[in-house]
Amino acid sequence: MATFPNITSSPIIFLLTGVPGLEDFRIWISIAFCLLYATALSGNSLILFIIITQPSLHEPMYYFLSMLSTTDLGLSISTLVTMLGIFWFNAREISFNACLSQMFFIKLFTVVESSVLLAMAFDRFVAISNPLRYATILTESRIAKIGVAIDRGTLMLTPMVALLKRLSFCSSHVLQHSYCFHPDVMKLSCMDTRINSAVGLAAFITTAGVDSILVVLCYVLIIRTVLSIASPEERKKAFSTCVSHIGAVAVLCSPLISLSFIHRFGKAPPSVHTLIANAYLLVPPAMNPLIYSVKTKQICKAVLKALHSSMTKDFLPGTEKLSNTIDPKVSSTFDLVIVISNTGLNCVLIFDIYVLIIHSELGIVPMEEDKKAFGTCISHTSAETQLKILQFEINLATFLNITSSPNIFLLTGVPGLEAFHIWISIPFCLLYATALSGNSLILFIIVTQPSLHEPMYYFLSMLSTTDLGLSISTLVTMLGIFWFNAREISFNACLSQMFFIQLFTVMESSVLLAMAFDRFVAISNPLRYSSVLTDVKIALIGIAIITRGTLIQIPLVVLLKRLSFGSSRVLHHSYCFHPDVMKLSCTDTRINSAVGLAALITTAGVDSILVVLSYVLIIRTVLSITSPEERKKAFSTCVSHIVAVAVLYIPLISLSFIHRFGKQAPPSVHTLIANAYLLFPPAMNPLIYSVKTKQIRKAVLKALHSSITKT
Repeated sequence: MATFPNITSSPIIFLLTGVPGLEDFRIWISIAFCLLYATALSGNSLILFIIITQPSLHEPMYYFLSMLSTTDLGLSISTLVTMLGIFWFNAREISFNACLSQMFFIKLFTVVESSVLLAMAFDRFVAISNPLRYATILTESRIAKIGVAIDRGTLMLTPMVALLKRLSFCSSHVLQHSYCFHPDVMKLSCMDTRINSAVGLAAFITTAGVDSILVVLCYVLIIRTVLSIASPEERKKAFSTCVSHIGAVAVLCSPLISLSFIHRFGKAPPSVHTLIANAYLLVPPAMNPLIYSVKTKQICKAVLKALHSSMTKDFLPGTEKLSNTIDPKVSSTFDLVIVISNTGLNCVLIFDIYVLIIHSELGIVPMEEDKKAFGTCISHTSAETQLKILQFEINLATFLNITSSPNIFLLTGVPGLEAFHIWISIPFCLLYATALSGNSLILFIIVTQPSLHEPMYYFLSMLSTTDLGLSISTLVTMLGIFWFNAREISFNACLSQMFFIQLFTVMESSVLLAMAFDRFVAISNPLRYSSVLTDVKIALIGIAIITRGTLIQIPLVVLLKRLSFGSSRVLHHSYCFHPDVMKLSCTDTRINSAVGLAALITTAGVDSILVVLSYVLIIRTVLSITSPEERKKAFSTCVSHIVAVAVLYIPLISLSFIHRFGKQAPPSVHTLIANAYLLFPPAMNPLIYSVKTKQIRKAVLKALHSSITKT
């Protein structure tokens, strides 16, 4: 009995670990993990649903893909509870029996995934080498038998679990991962674990090792078959059907092999173990649906069709019949705009759709009925988006866990004019109303007018979206001060607001740079304009803008969390601004100032230089035009952009420098420039583009005239 201890009579409790050394940042780390889990669960569920409901996908290749998606779902669910429990609630304890169960299912689904990928490699070999006999070789009965055989993992993993139950453990019960992993548990034992290691290594070799060899053998045969095809086009077409599978194999095998060898032979630091272990479990389930959705044409079409049908029912009630009249070969512009307009509703699905749209030629052209139906929803969509952004700010504030020092800051309206706050709120309300209504109107017009589905107006829609976000980020605190004298804001909420203000400012600067490049291309290469700035490239530019802003702002927020603050908690603005918060700290803020200044230089500084460079090239191109009328016409297309750049950069640069070098300036100067920096660009941009851009002006007047006539 000593060899096989009774677990129930002496229950062993293990302690799981998140990311060693980064326990204070587990809430931030959980955001990335949540996105991976959400992508894995929603993506694989969507692929399963599509394969089940689409009769055209009832073929061997898609049966194996459904097995892969089922396996990825199981692998994700096996670790979801413990991993998010650690990062959200610091729930580290797990019993020995629960640990064995989790370990068994993780290993089982890993072995099953390896087996499914081997079956898919065989499927590709049969499809390429014997296309005429493909359906007769891989019949439904044989696929079912393959599915049963894939469950070989149960027989191989049972001995591993049984052998672990014979072990006794020392005083240390701390595991090095956020889930139970076989080699990790063995290291805690006081007994000889050589037989456990041998059985574990044998199981690894006979599953992942043998499967990888057979997959390589299949591809050797596939390559030999492909090379025997005479036509280069046919060779390319045949091998292109394997790209998704190769990507899935690489995504699984790379972290799996690395993790197994580093546990047995590597003396790497704990952070390396954790990084590879999390990649081994989270990346394959999240990446596989993206890989197959992007690279498999049938799945891509089915996903877009399903998502468009879902969005039509949710956001355009009564237009389900219209979706059947869509030409599937039209540009993907309207799909893209619909997805962007519902950003706050489901961030993960937006990412999935974005990737699909980039690699797809499907789309929707709005009809008159679509416009009418969508017009009835625009107000609701705008309000819903505002609500979701505010909810996300509150949630992010909650994630910033600083319970040990619950600092409360006091915001300030206009110093010395507190008695006139109600009157001062009137122009602020007008600016907010102009920003929200003007940018929403421009977005609506670009969405509903097919003639505006061009690069210039796509960038303008990005600018309007950014201006909406910037306005919403400050609306609650600013009007709360002027209307209700609600000055208090917690440190967490302050960091959250600061992050979004800085993020949307960086995004606006980046969008204006992209618009400068757009004008340069339009003037210097008008004939190649549409081929240079394709829908795909514009979408990639949009993704790069968001990614850049997020990566630059995260260090600023993280560095602020290390600061301690004195008795004075009064901020000098009606919103949280980075240099303003730093001034209240009792600790050394030189590194914060340096990082903040570096962020300013690498965003607004670099962007402004590149914008100037773009206009130097534009002016050189314009001056080379012989006709004065043509020169005037070409340069007139840049007037709106030049004014928008001036409206953003003048208050931004003034505010940054006055905070760092103008310490003797009166508070009213800080307040005036700070409010101009946040309120003027979102309010002025729709007016600038409505007045100076002929197409936008006509569309706005038409929409307003139609609305007034109906009223």
